[in-house]
Amino acid sequence: MPVSTAPPRRPSTGGLGYLSLAERPLHRLARLFGGLALYGFSLSLLVRAALGVNPWSVLYQGVQRHSSLSFGTISAVVGVLVLLAWVPLRQRPTLGTGANVVVLALSSDFGLAVLPEDLGLPARGCLLLLGVLLNGFSVAVYVGARFGPGPRDGLMTGLAALTGRSLRTVRTGLEVTVLAAGWLLGGTVGVGTVAYALLVGPVTQFFLPRWTYRERGPAGNPGHRRWAPFGGGRRPDQVPRSESPVTFRHEREVWARGGQVRGCEGTGSFTNIDSSP
Repeated sequence: MPVSTAPPRRPSTGGLGYLSLAERPLHRLARLFGGLALYGFSLSLLVRAALGVNPWSVLYQGVQRHSSLSFGTISAVVGVLVLLAWVPLRQRPTLGTGANVVVLALSSDFGLAVLPEDLGLPARGCLLLLGVLLNGFSVAVYVGARFGPGPRDGLMTGLAALTGRSLRTVRTGLEVTVLAAGWLLGGTVGVGTVAYALLVGPVTQFFLPRWTYRERGPAGNPGHRRWAPFGGGRRPDQVPRSESPVTFRHEREVWARGGQVRGCEGTGSFTNIDSSP
């Protein structure tokens, strides 16, 4: 039986890859800035719930306890510092990267300014649930605009490309380190931290296929790609054999090795999204 010598076909990196600003800019920019604004506001909901926040927010809270800077300002400063780590990793910032730093800082500080403090436990529980749901939805909106990864996800994908480790492994290592540092500095770790880790991924995964922008074809019709995020909204048992589950399972690792990953800010891996900060 003849043996094929052709190199293995790499999975498409379409779906969530960066698109030029020239592709329907007003439509996509509205999604980008709207999603980022909602994401920043969702962080303020989690902070006011005072039941535990996501790992990067734990770090912001910890630093805030030892400085006079606001929560949003600290998130922006950390974002800039993380961007500096991109240089040796040869990562290139995009419009989405810069917008992530600025809009998240402004919207999270706005939310903290308008939301009341010292609420009762039932109200705080509602804020926690609303914050997680809004966070997952907002990740889908701004990531789906396809303007590139935020600072923290760029760091993750750059390290994955450098070390050859999976995105999940690198992401877990980063977030455990950040969580531990924030906790030692006095950040809030609690049931909300666990709820965020368990729920934000499924919420984002539910909304992402519905909010991912797909480029238009030559005739102005939406382009059709063989691969879409999370199987284009299909369950694993609905994916044809020609689109092997291996393609989806290893999509992130292949992207990382090729240096073409477009991540979700504030999430874990694409198979178990957690979009961070």
